[in-house]
Amino acid sequence: MKEKVEKVLGKIRPMLQADGGDVELVGVDDAGVVKVRLRGACAGCPGAQMTLKMGVERQLRKEIPEVKEVVAV
Repeated sequence: MKEKVEKVLGKIRPMLQADGGDVELVGVDDAGVVKVRLRGACAGCPGAQMTLKMGVERQLRKEIPEVKEVVAV
């Protein structure tokens, strides 16, 4: 599943990079929880939680039904 997540993150990454940010995959557990680290401008952005849930998590869950949640670490 980690490879699938990386592939989807590859689609999302250009949008984040356009705003000076990025996302790094930390890991995926057996319960379907994806752990990511927001980097660059995303790391300190007040809208980071919304980006994480409404952007990254929504797209991952849409394309990979096994994903249950995305959390920042």
